[in-house]
Amino acid sequence: MSPRAGNAGPRTLAFVESPVQLLNVLEWAHTRAPRTGLTLVVLSPVDPMTRGQLRRMSELAREDGHEVRWEEARGGASAPFRTVGGLAGLLRRAERIVMGDPFSRYVQLLLTITRARDLVVVDDGTATMEFVGQLARGERLVRWHRKGSRPGPRDLLFAPVSSSARRRLTPAEGRRVEVFSSMPIDEVPDGVTVTAHDFAWTRDRFGPPRITKGADMVGTSLVETGVVDAEAYLDAVRRLAKTHGATRYFAHRREATEKLHRLAVETGLEVVRPDLPLELIARRGPVGRTILSFPSTVVHTLPLALAGTEVKVAVCDIDPAWLTRGASPRAQGFLDGVTGTARGVERLLAVPGV
Repeated sequence: MSPRAGNAGPRTLAFVESPVQLLNVLEWAHTRAPRTGLTLVVLSPVDPMTRGQLRRMSELAREDGHEVRWEEARGGASAPFRTVGGLAGLLRRAERIVMGDPFSRYVQLLLTITRARDLVVVDDGTATMEFVGQLARGERLVRWHRKGSRPGPRDLLFAPVSSSARRRLTPAEGRRVEVFSSMPIDEVPDGVTVTAHDFAWTRDRFGPPRITKGADMVGTSLVETGVVDAEAYLDAVRRLAKTHGATRYFAHRREATEKLHRLAVETGLEVVRPDLPLELIARRGPVGRTILSFPSTVVHTLPLALAGTEVKVAVCDIDPAWLTRGASPRAQGFLDGVTGTARGVERLLAVPGV
């Protein structure tokens, strides 16, 4: 059957802006039967590494029988108008909208157009925890590392759209909201359905991996988002690698090239830029017997993706002294919560001497 079901358009329209979001839409679709009528719309970013991973994930989606529509959503000043205009008809006809990032201004704008009564939010990492909490408390939707900072002119200009999106994401009569998540969620808004995400598609599709004797380390973009000081981070990576015998460093797609070059020179780690989300890389293997990470999404997702293997995930706390002066007042508490709520991981204290 064609995913478009004739000329009516897809019953389910999914919007993704990152490789992990696309992976989690595939995971969500894997739990649904029959899996027809899903069109994936990639709102492509400009970052080359992210685009490369999205291309690879799009291939996997097509292999699963889904239609993928690639939108150059940020290709110049007129791109947003072309993208929104081109999607308006599909949005109005779709019965279900699946989204990976409810904080995205692009997604929030698209939500003002759709008439869909079935809305699904799939994991976008630890941001999902914050989204559900804010929705439960009736707060405006703000990313955790920006919370506490003053709204800028663009925030104020966009505020009516953001408020409208929050209302659309609040369950009401005739409107169903589902959160598909592998994250620990304590505050569940009234009427929201939370569905457990256990990486069944990933485990069915890949692995089990070959396990090596050494340790691998997972990179983070906490420096790039202005949360953690660069010097403190490099020192922590160096000490952590030496203590645990790590040989490879899997870079986050947002990590700066200059930082990664310096990290490789100063630590001796082999820096790897994955062509797929880390959950798939680890499941495909080879992978170290121990995976070291700082507080991030992977401390929740890797134990699920690697269930049934002998791989151990260990997470190192963030020392408050590593935070920048510009870090959000909520940063330390949020990062501690990411680590403290992770299941099936070994918790390491902040690296001594940093």
